[in-house]
Amino acid sequence: MKASNHGFTLIEIMVVVVILGVLSALIVPNVISRPDEARAAAAKLGVQQIGNALEYYRLDNGFYPSSDQGLEALVNQPAGFPEPKNWNEEGYLGNMPEDPWGEPYLYFSEDRTVDVYTFGADRQEGGEGVDADIRLSDL
Repeated sequence: MKASNHGFTLIEIMVVVVILGVLSALIVPNVISRPDEARAAAAKLGVQQIGNALEYYRLDNGFYPSSDQGLEALVNQPAGFPEPKNWNEEGYLGNMPEDPWGEPYLYFSEDRTVDVYTFGADRQEGGEGVDADIRLSDL
């Protein structure tokens, strides 16, 4: 039996390199030219992730953490009222998340409702476009 040498020819490799070059020429400028839009999309995902962790906390304990306990209650067992009776020893988030602009996410809890939000690129309340607030209640 003859051992066959299976491999790629130079032409096949060049075709793949050209295809990758064309794809990167089309995609990379779109991503690089919109860093603020990418950060806003990442902030929405962060708000949703925290919202999911809050739901798990509520399912385990019957209530959300108070505004005073804050989002820290998802990482470390909170003290104070209301005291969680079934707090998950592993926590609900691995660490305290920051928004893509390096600021902590904000949290408010009142009458069995919660809101998680960030002020966006301008780090001020209100705004439009990438400067708009990103709220769990709006998603």
